[in-house]
Amino acid sequence: MLFFMKEIVFATNNAHKLRELREITASKGITILSLAEIGCYDDIPETADTIEGNAIIKAEFVKHKYGYDCFADDTGLEIEALGGEPGVYSARYAGEDCNSERNIDKVLCKLQNCDNRKARFRTAIALCTDKETVIFEGKVEGEILHERHGNGGFGYDSIFKPCEAQCSFAEMKPEEKNSISHRGRAVQKFLPHLFTL
Repeated sequence: MLFFMKEIVFATNNAHKLRELREITASKGITILSLAEIGCYDDIPETADTIEGNAIIKAEFVKHKYGYDCFADDTGLEIEALGGEPGVYSARYAGEDCNSERNIDKVLCKLQNCDNRKARFRTAIALCTDKETVIFEGKVEGEILHERHGNGGFGYDSIFKPCEAQCSFAEMKPEEKNSISHRGRAVQKFLPHLFTL
């Protein structure tokens, strides 16, 4: 039986996301190419007001300009007490020139005197091929911790504890996080569709 290794581009410049997706798909017969590996150094705009919209913009940009089947994701942390903030602005919550630490500081400051710590992570993956553009969503419910815990992960992982666990994402091994994370759940919906192309 012939073994087919499928190539697809992941439209991200986030090395953490790329590594995480390669770990999730390591045994699936898929080669995930980075933007750099296809010579794409464009600054792809993320101008939509939803995470689904941003994912579609990125995937369709690469497909139309470079010709590769492509998928892109966007993720938002939605905190109940903050009316769903930071949401689509999660990556730049503390300003355009911010980093993860400043974003976390802003969240903790806003929730300083708040008892309601309920939050969820949502990931939308847009897959763009010759045939169609399809969206896959994954989400995980949890809570915002009062301080950072753990040194793993990235983004808001050190202050987010999923309902299914007793520790933050940043305290988990990669395989533990991937099995219940918003991105892992979106990928599990996305993968079967990939093999129907």
